Parts: sequence; structure tokens; C-alpha cells
Amino acid sequence: MPSLSRRSFLKTSSVAASALAFPAVLRSQPPGTPSPLNRLNVAVIGVGGRGGAAVEGVRNENIVALCDVDSERADGALKKFQERHAEAAGRAAGAERFDDFRKMFDKLGNRIDAVTISTPDHMHFPAALAALRLGKHVYVEKPLTHTIWEARELARVAREKKVVTQMGNQGHAGDGCRLLKEWVDAGVLGDVHEVVSWTDRPFYPPWRAPVGTFAPPDHSKFLPVVPSTLNWDAWLGVASPRNYDPAYLPFKWRGWWDFGTGAFGDVACHIMDGAYWALGLGAPTAVEAISTGASDVASPLASVVTNYFPARGKMPPVKYTWSDGGLLPVLPPDLEMGRDLNPEAGTLLFGSKATVLCSFYYDSVRIIPEVKMRERASSLPPRTIPRVKDGPFAEWLLGCKGGPLPGSNFEYSGPFTESVLLANVAIRSRRRLEWDSASLRVTNLPDANRFVTKEYRPGWL
Repeated sequence: MPSLSRRSFLKTSSVAASALAFPAVLRSQPPGTPSPLNRLNVAVIGVGGRGGAAVEGVRNENIVALCDVDSERADGALKKFQERHAEAAGRAAGAERFDDFRKMFDKLGNRIDAVTISTPDHMHFPAALAALRLGKHVYVEKPLTHTIWEARELARVAREKKVVTQMGNQGHAGDGCRLLKEWVDAGVLGDVHEVVSWTDRPFYPPWRAPVGTFAPPDHSKFLPVVPSTLNWDAWLGVASPRNYDPAYLPFKWRGWWDFGTGAFGDVACHIMDGAYWALGLGAPTAVEAISTGASDVASPLASVVTNYFPARGKMPPVKYTWSDGGLLPVLPPDLEMGRDLNPEAGTLLFGSKATVLCSFYYDSVRIIPEVKMRERASSLPPRTIPRVKDGPFAEWLLGCKGGPLPGSNFEYSGPFTESVLLANVAIRSRRRLEWDSASLRVTNLPDANRFVTKEYRPGWL
């Protein structure tokens, strides 16, 4: 298949945008869909690293295929899995091994019911798209995609195929996100005009050289040897060809624009999730960013991003400020003297009736100061949103078997990812951007639209 150009993107984006204007359809399970008591045939793409959590999450199903470009890292994850879950590991022992998901689908496509994807960001879209085209249920780790256009496209194809989807922002399946939404819906916070979130990420340098030098790998003196256990071509996937270098993997790819999405893409899908969902923020109309240490090829060491969300029904406009790199927001007036914010991460929602402080995954959601939390505890609304049992993988698997749709399905996580990734467009453009979500376009700076999509190496889509 030829690579997707920006021109083809512009032709298709308006069609995709109109599709998103319609409400999500109720899926109809095809004949032979497994009952909740039966096991699904699951393929795991990405086994090492974060993929180990996927193997854990689907351990009670039939794992029929394991795909990882690095057999050594995959073996390490599987060994740990076997030590913890001998019975499940026994069932997975017969799974076929692959180092390229295209080969896996060619051989086992008709045996697979559902697929998990835990690869570097740049390969989320091609792997998920291949699975969706075959009508498979799909679970993709956050961020859903590498570019804004990809998020729009995955949501469209998933809707067309009527399959069950989930993005792996785990906190969305937790109690705290639901609690916050119940409070917002009941008016506990009043009108929320402002939100701030922060994180100490990134804690990984993008290069081998000291942080801040941003000197790309120099192959003039030597060419690192590709490990015999690594399929380097499959790791690159849709990215442009280049020599192997350990500066890229297994973790530092997050700091390279060609492979990752920086600190914002790394954790904003966690940290912003509860506030985004509770307030029904949708798409921002404008975004601006300041940063340090960014380059044409690498994400910044620290950034401050401000999103401007419009009014939604009776809910007022919201200014949402994000900071990373350890930059902490101003301490809020309602925070007790002597008390500080958790430097790792958090979110503050400023309402006309209450200020709420939330932790990284919304495990803790509290009105501040604490004395006000205690005073209002007896008047807080009852729980009205069903809780999720056993986390996001279990929620997705139950949905695959005919249960309720997962909360972070692509109808929700697609638009959410679009909003998250728009911040990176602003960081790379270094100008305030005016955003038209319906047409998927930056309207005041046409050149910025090159970051909304990208070119793809042929043979992967």
C-alpha cells in the first residue's frame, strides 16, 4: 500500500470528522461470539515491557499468539509470568511466536478473536488498524495513536466494524474518575472555569549524551550491531529507515518525535483523564505552549501547555494548564499552609463552590482544604455510575463477550487522544494554534498541519 500523504489526509479528514458527529452505534455481536463463560482467542502484540501487563490481563483467555520484535525481552516477561501464573502459563505455552504482526495475521487471522497492542507509540496505529480491518476486538495502550489523524481514523474504523475497543489509560476504570464525574454532575464543584495538571516526567533522556545536549547518534565512528534477538526492521515499522542504535530503545524512544509523543503523550492520557471526562471537555478551540530543550527530532525537557476549551451546554469555558518536567503550579489558596502538592503528578479543578485535588490515576479525589472535605462528606452525592471490577483488561474482555462497552472505548479515547496530541503540535510549532476539530485543521497556521499527520513507510498499512 502506498504511504499516506498529507494530501490524502486532507481529503479524508472531513469525511472522518462528519462520522464522529453521529452517536456511537450499539454493536451487534456476530454469530458464534463467545459467552462470558467461554475463553477468547487472544493475540498479544508487544510482550516485553508494558506488554507484560497485557499478558497478565488476558491470562484467563486462550493466548494463541505472542508477537514481539525483541525475543529476548519477550522471554524475560514470559518467564516472570510463568513464575506467577503457572496454570495460565501452561495454556499460553502453545501460543505461536512471531516478530512481525503482519505475519501473525496472515497465518492466524481466522483464529484470533481479540488483540492487545503494547508497542512504541508509532506502531499503535498500524497494528490496531490491521486488527480492526479483520474485525478483531482491540485493546491499545495509551496514547491511542502517534498522531491526531490516526486517532480519528481508528475511531472511525472501529465504529464501522462494530468491535469492542479500549485504550489502556488504567485510571479510567478506577473508582476515582467515576467519583469525580458524579461530583461534577451533582454540582458539588459548581462552575469549573480552570484546571491544572502537572507531572515530573520526562525522567528519561532522549539521547545517549547528557540531558540537554540533544546530539543525535553519531554513526561516523561506529555502527552498533543489531542484536540477533531483535527484528530491527519490524521495530522501525512505519518510521523512515535508519541505522540501529541503542539510543532508541528499549525505552528512550519516547523522547523521539519519530517514535514517541514525549512527556505529554506518555502520561497526559492518565493525568488529564478524570477531569476531561467529568467536564465533558471535547476538543479545545485553541492551544499554546512554551517549552525548553525541544528540537526538530526530540521532545522537550519541560513544557507548559494551555488548552482553551469552549462552553459545553450550561458548562462554562475551561482554561486547562499542563506542566511537565517537574514544573509545579502555584499552590492554590485552598491548600492548607504547610501542605504541598505531590511532585510526581496531580490535577486541580477550581470550581465556584469547591476546589478538588486529584492524584495521578485519580486514586485520591479530595475537596481541599481537608476540613471542607470533612464538612461536606455527608452531603456528597451517592454513587450512580457502575464501578469496574478487576480493571481495564477485564472490562474490555467482558465487553468482547457481550457485556457493557468499556469506558475508554475509542469513541471516548479517540477524541481524548486528539486533544492530548494537539499539545505536541503546539510545542513543535511554537505558536498559539487555533483548532477546528470538525475539519481536523489548524486554521491560523497552515504549516502546523504537517504535525497532525505524517508519512508512512510503505508496506505497513
